[in-house]
Amino acid sequence: MKDHTKTVKAVGVAVAADAVEAYVPVDEDFVLAPPELKEDTSAEAVTGVKHETLKRFFAQKSAVVGLVLLAILVLLSIIGPYLSGHSYDEQVLEHANMAPRVPGLSSMGILDGSEMMQKSSGAVKVNRYEELGVEENYFFGTDNLGRDMFSRCFMGLRISLIIALVATVINLLIGMNYGVISGYFGGMTDIIMQRIIDVIGSIPTLVVVTLLMLVLQPGMGSIIFALMLSGWIDMSRIARAEVMKVKELEYIQAARTMGAGHRHIIFREIVPNITGKLVTQIMLSIPAAVFLEAFLSFVGLGMPPGTCSLGTMLTDGFQNVLLHPYKLLPSAAIMILLMVASHLVAEGMKKATE
Repeated sequence: MKDHTKTVKAVGVAVAADAVEAYVPVDEDFVLAPPELKEDTSAEAVTGVKHETLKRFFAQKSAVVGLVLLAILVLLSIIGPYLSGHSYDEQVLEHANMAPRVPGLSSMGILDGSEMMQKSSGAVKVNRYEELGVEENYFFGTDNLGRDMFSRCFMGLRISLIIALVATVINLLIGMNYGVISGYFGGMTDIIMQRIIDVIGSIPTLVVVTLLMLVLQPGMGSIIFALMLSGWIDMSRIARAEVMKVKELEYIQAARTMGAGHRHIIFREIVPNITGKLVTQIMLSIPAAVFLEAFLSFVGLGMPPGTCSLGTMLTDGFQNVLLHPYKLLPSAAIMILLMVASHLVAEGMKKATE
């Protein structure tokens, strides 16, 4: 029985060998897939990765809360200056130093326009709305010149966000290209480019920006230039580190084998696969830029007097915090919320792209 089985197997192997030897390949066996099919497959793969990343991002409650909070702040920076009915630069000297009053809450004794004033006889409750017979409402109160704090806070948020976004985009373009080139080509190119970064990065950013602002004319353009002077370094280091990870992977080697050039490999194969880390860095760079702009304005090197940004609002509030604490609280709360929201989104992106 065993001999019979061995005989059958031997005959089957012989027949299979004869079939292989007898087969002659034809041209139809080597027809390449059409470009449309390859593009569709690549697009489906990229879409699948993006969908999975978004799914992991929205699965995190803290990241969703941060995204919603950030969206609300951006929306308020657009429409907020027009909600109160007062212009952010309109001066009504008779209405100077008015405490916050909000319709609906004032009837409950909350934000009814009254504040405690420290006088020689002690603390006295003062309501300038009743003293002057003012019927208008100022949600965040007014400053020393009678300007509406509500519209000024959100106009300041808009200006600070514009400065931060423009500076971050410029830093992204410079840093990403610098880091990708350094990491992709490696060797002596990488060594020289990294030594340049070491020299630039050895000087504290705050010192560079402060000295630069002492030379330049105060304004939005000067702040953006100062922020982008060394802000791209962290972006370039992250881009270089990610390129070093992916440039030796199989799909990169396959692209080289198929004859793809450096430009195609960098911008079609590498950059799309490192955008997640760069987006995370962007969400961290925006609040850092807002904070640096606020610091420059706080020390008098940022936006010129008379304009409003979060930094100038904090400066004005700090100068009056002992007499009128309400002038500092709104701008400080907006900055804190912006910082928290950006970091929550950045942390969510980091976990979603891991």
